[in-house]
Amino acid sequence: MKKKSEMDDELRPEYDLSQLKVVARGPGRNKSAGVTVTLAPDVAKSFPTSKAVNEALRLLVKVAKDSKASV
Repeated sequence: MKKKSEMDDELRPEYDLSQLKVVARGPGRNKSAGVTVTLAPDVAKSFPTSKAVNEALRLLVKVAKDSKASV
């Protein structure tokens, strides 16, 4: 067992706590109500943000509904 003088509470100089990231753990850590999907690289080039994907899908849904209504 180490002596008291060898067991001080000082961290080593190489441990830089300012570089640590805080990671949420436990229930409720992912508060996003959305669904995560992976886009193919060629599709991701056309839709770089989730906002762009959502706008395109909403337009597609609207067009599909309008075409059903006119049939």
